[in-house]
Amino acid sequence: MVELDQIKYELTDMTVNLKELGESLDLPKLLEKQNEINFRIEQEGFWDDHEEAQKILKEKKSCESKIEEYKLLETELEDIGVLIEMAIEEDDEGMVEEIQSSYDKYKNDMENLRLKTLLNGEYDSNNAIISVHAGSGGTDAQDWAEMLLRMYTRWSESKGYNVKILDYQDASEGGIKSATLLIEGENAYGYLKNEKGVHRIVRISPFDSSGRRHTSFASLDVMPEIDDDITININPDDLRIDTYRSSGAGGQHVNKTDSAIRITHIPTNIVVSCQNERSQHQNKETAMKVLMSKLIELAEREKKANLDELAGDYSQITWGSQIRSYVFHPYSMVKDHRTNAEVGNVHAVMDGDLDYFINEKLKQKEVNAQ
Repeated sequence: MVELDQIKYELTDMTVNLKELGESLDLPKLLEKQNEINFRIEQEGFWDDHEEAQKILKEKKSCESKIEEYKLLETELEDIGVLIEMAIEEDDEGMVEEIQSSYDKYKNDMENLRLKTLLNGEYDSNNAIISVHAGSGGTDAQDWAEMLLRMYTRWSESKGYNVKILDYQDASEGGIKSATLLIEGENAYGYLKNEKGVHRIVRISPFDSSGRRHTSFASLDVMPEIDDDITININPDDLRIDTYRSSGAGGQHVNKTDSAIRITHIPTNIVVSCQNERSQHQNKETAMKVLMSKLIELAEREKKANLDELAGDYSQITWGSQIRSYVFHPYSMVKDHRTNAEVGNVHAVMDGDLDYFINEKLKQKEVNAQ
């Protein structure tokens, strides 16, 4: 049974790789942290500060998840070894397919956990705020922006993340002008941060009666949701605050009055909006939080220690620097121009199957760091 001999040979390397992964996770430190958190939870008065308690519980969940995933890998590897020995001893070729399937699953699970160890940026574990903006191209671009919004919503839901609409500006002809979502879940920002940029679609336009091929663009902005205990000083004189009537697909919680808030940070020309909260005050509070997140992300990207150093128009979309192309015609393909990763099933990608592109970009970061 040549296949089993090959897997058995590879298990030696896999055992070494698993040990190295445990070192990357720093398991002793994780276990120590888990014990410390459990001790704090058992103390009297733990729930007196509800917000702080929720943060600790979130930290506990993250810690336990990594430990459990690693222990599961240990069990899977051990089980595969046992199955191989049984198959060889009993000369049972019928077990080969089961063992191969278990081995493939193990490699996939191990790679997923290894990629998690790369999410070590300051804000990688945070929730993500994403904003989709239609580019030039009229209805085609607005429709494309709505397709991207659906794609990232589908991907987020497949990960078990909670998706909340903060702002939604629909277009009268179809599609959307822009939309902002809050993606809540562990490592949401870490996974999505590299999706920031211009996305291009090539297709036969459903809005062109002549059936011609069109190229349209939309941009995605991604920033981490900043924790409440992180504050930055924003000069009130640098802000222009406007109110407008809420509209769009916000659901029952959209208040159809002049409660929506638009805040412009004048030095950078950054504009944020929120319309989905129940009152103008709540919309303003959420919009300010989005603005702070965007300014912190921008300051980090520009390597500026002080927000006062930030100036210039950061709201422009550079159409010549698309990160990914989605081709529906004359062939089917999605290609990431940064990693050269590509797949032929564009419809699966539009249904939220983005892990391949996200993971390839993380791997590229790992290689560049070496």
